[in-house]
This record gives sequence, C-alpha cells and structure tokens, in this order.
Amino acid sequence: MNNYVTEAINLKSYSLNDADKIIVMYSKDNGLIKGVAKGIKKPKSRLGARMDLLVANSLQLLKGRNMDTIIQAQTVNNFRKTREDMDKLMLSSYVSELIVNFGEGSEAASKEIYELLYKALNKIADSKDKKDALIAVIKFQLKLLLIMGFCVELDTCLCCREQILDEDMYFSSTMGGVICKDCNETLGIKLKMHHKIRDFLLAMLQFDFNYESDYDKKATEKVCQVCFNLLDDYIKVHSSKKQKTLKVLKELTIQ
Repeated sequence: MNNYVTEAINLKSYSLNDADKIIVMYSKDNGLIKGVAKGIKKPKSRLGARMDLLVANSLQLLKGRNMDTIIQAQTVNNFRKTREDMDKLMLSSYVSELIVNFGEGSEAASKEIYELLYKALNKIADSKDKKDALIAVIKFQLKLLLIMGFCVELDTCLCCREQILDEDMYFSSTMGGVICKDCNETLGIKLKMHHKIRDFLLAMLQFDFNYESDYDKKATEKVCQVCFNLLDDYIKVHSSKKQKTLKVLKELTIQ
C-alpha cells in the first residue's frame, strides 16, 4: 500500500552515507521528489547506471516518513548522445537546473513540465550541432516560463498596450517584455531588440520541439546565443536562485 510507481528524470544527487545516495528527480505525477538509492555506491548495485544524472526511468518507490526509497528502476531513456558531447551535456545540465530552481510547488503542472523536460533533453541529445541544441533550450526556456506564470511579453508594448509589428523595439527583463520605441523615449531602456529576433522568439514559443519551422532553419548560432542570453537574463530576474551551470556554459563560449 505504501508503494507507488511514476516516471521521473534524475536531476541531482547527494551522498547519504558510504553506500547510499539521495537522488533528486522530477516526476510525471508528483513534481520534484527525492528518493534514497540504497547500495548505489556498491559495484554490484541493482540500480547502477539507472541513477546517473539525466536519465529518465520508470520507478517503483516505497513511501517513507521522511524520505522515499527507490525499490526498482527501469530506464526509459538515458539520452546517450548527450554524454558524447560537452556542449550537449552542459545545455542539458542547464535545463535540469532550471527545473530544480523552478520546480518546487509545481505538482499541479507536473505532467506538463515532465513532458516538456523530456522533450527538451531528447532534442538536445539528438541535435546535429550546437545551433539545434540551443534552439531546443530556447524553446524550453520560453515554454517553462509560460507554464510557471512568468511568460515573456513579446507581442504588445507593456506601456501603451499597442501591438508592435515590423519595427525595432526595446526589451526589459524587469518589466517583463517588449517596449515600443515611442514609449521608450520616456523610459530610456538600453537593450534594443530587432523585430526579427522577436519574431524568432515568438515562433520558438509557439512551435513544438520536433517541428522544424523556417525560423529554425534560417537561424544562426549567433542569433541563438543572443536569444539564449536574453532569456537567461529574464530568468535571473524572476528566480531567487542562480544558475550554476551558466558559468561553465560561458566558458564554452555560449554567450
């Protein structure tokens, strides 16, 4: 009666003692959960590589008073290609860290967030180059912000509420989106955004990971890096926790 089954993706781990670890996971049914992987440090552990980070499993857990225990794990996807490429690994780690930072209290949307995370990790793993991997992360950033209630306003000026069409605009992470040129004469926001960058971001928000639009095809790696940083700055404003992975990403010239 105290057992339950769920699908979950491993995000983080802590050492509990000489033999056991605590695994932080995002589950399809219960949002962020923690489970004890008993004996995981032993060479003949039956859980083994299933408890590695960035692995999706079908799990059976025993409900405990303070901490659940992982009884069985069957790998659904280990995103193998991610481990063969440092850029993919760092971007996947960034995505998983976003889930850790934003996932607390998200149980009501756990299925939607789980599926979003799974699609993003799968797309990063299968991406043919850094540009495609960055596009997957940009889609994830935008869609996660939407689910969590921090959606970026990209269509209408936050001041005059008029739609911004084929003209340049300004972007404010603090205010939450775009400002038209006329309104910005008073505000003096420095970050200028070309309307084609805005159109690209709108497309990334709208389209699924597996749909390759003209925007995906025409985007350059440089454009994707600009958009990634723009959204990460926005995330910093709306999150009380810092993204530790970002320091490594910058060292890999994703900036």
